[in-house]
This record gives sequence, structure tokens and C-alpha cells, in this order.
Amino acid sequence: MGENAKDTEIAFFGGSFTAIDRAYMLSLLRAAEPYAEHFYGIRISTRPDYIDAEVLDLLKAYHVTSIELGAQSMDNSVLELNDRGHTAQSVENASVLIKQYGFSLGLQMMTGLYGSDEEKDLYTAREFIRLKPDTVRIYPTVILRDTCLADYYLNGTYVPYTLKQSVDLCARLILMFTKADIDIIRLGLHYSDSLIQSSLGGNYHPAFKELCENKIFYDSFLEKAGDRKKCVAVINPKSMSKFLGQKKSNYNKLCGLGYEVEIKTDSSLGKYDLVIN
Repeated sequence: MGENAKDTEIAFFGGSFTAIDRAYMLSLLRAAEPYAEHFYGIRISTRPDYIDAEVLDLLKAYHVTSIELGAQSMDNSVLELNDRGHTAQSVENASVLIKQYGFSLGLQMMTGLYGSDEEKDLYTAREFIRLKPDTVRIYPTVILRDTCLADYYLNGTYVPYTLKQSVDLCARLILMFTKADIDIIRLGLHYSDSLIQSSLGGNYHPAFKELCENKIFYDSFLEKAGDRKKCVAVINPKSMSKFLGQKKSNYNKLCGLGYEVEIKTDSSLGKYDLVIN
């Protein structure tokens, strides 16, 4: 990887790293240790209830720099309904301890879980912001076949968000975390053919983040332009595709509403800033 390695982390993901057999965890850290100095650091993900001072001392000794917690929700009723096995207090306790030890803190949330709703998801986001993580990941719930959640969906016990509901909510979450200067390092699940084939409910989209960012600019334009049908939209040059929308969907909808839009760029603007002249 050459010089790019200094901007890259070794990562142990896909499970609860500190909850696995201790000897196995240490063997993985020892395997990574000879390479740690060539990378930015080591990132792990784990459960909030498997963090304590003894574990953090071990992780620090093996050059772990970032710890992400699979919090998912800060509403205890939602956590219980989804058999998460931890409480919101566990998330807070672990987050405080991780920051005290000097690790970079990441928090992961899932929107639209069984028993959740928009207000509970917004509450989770506000609680995350209060805990001041360095990064967050946001995963809209996707129903997979042959799971308890699939059974709840098929018998009508669980009604998932529609794709539109997920996009509308996550567009709001993007702005909340951006305003709080918290980096969203993932929004939506990675694309895979198997995920498409095994998901139910029709609310998975491979370009989910793009849809959310398109929504932000579309709503912002309508709010700021108002009745001015001929106007100049000024955006950061890196936000051009977000403003235009997927396959120019935003631009075409605005034209359909009678707007004549000239687009100009200004590198001093933030990622989601929009100025209407």
C-alpha cells in the first residue's frame, strides 16, 4: 500500500472483538502487531458491555487506536425487544471509559429496528451527540430471510420503514451529526448480490447514502428558493452530484416545478451548504 498505509487502519470487524475467546483475541492482536507501525492504527468493533479497564489496558498495549461500539439504539425498550443484551447505560459507561483511555470512539446505530420509530431514532442520535464520539455509522435495518425479524415481518408484527421513510430520517441524521462535527464514516450497508437476494421488505438500496444527500439538497433548495423560479444555486464543487441528484433526479424535478437554475460553485462552502442568489 506504500505511503497510503499511513492513512489506513488495520481493522477487526464482523463481530464483538472483545467478547471472543481471550486467547484468540490476543493471537489476532499479536499477528497484527508487527505491522501496526506501518499503518495509522488498529480499529476494532465490539459490544458496549464487553468494555472495562482491563480490556482497554490490553488493547492499548497492542496499539489499538479506535474502538467502535455496536450501540444500535439508546432506547432500552428497543434494545430489549431486539435481544441486544445490553442497556443504554452500558453504551454510555463504555463510551466514557474509552474516551478517558484516549481511544478514538465510534458509535454504530440502526434506524427502524423492531419497536423503534422516528422519535426514538432521533433520540438515539441526540444521545450519541451528547456522548461526543469521533465517528458514527448509521445502518437502516434490513430484514434478512430466515431470521426472527423476518418472521415478525411476515406475520405483520413488525412493519419496517419504507425506503422513503428511511431516506427522510437519515437525511436529518446527516445534518445533525454534521452540525455536531461528528464524522459519518458509513451510511447504509455495503452492496452485495447476496444481500439483495436475501432481504425482504424492499427497503434496501445500494446507493442509500446518495439518496439521503440528494434529499438534503432538494429540500434545502425548495426552502431557500421559495417562489423565486429563476435563481442561482451556489454549492461546494464537490457537492455537484449531490445537488443534481441520482441520474439528475433533483435537477429534473426542479425543472418540472418550473425552476430555472444556474449552478455556481464556491470551495469555501461546506459539504451540505447551499446559497441561493
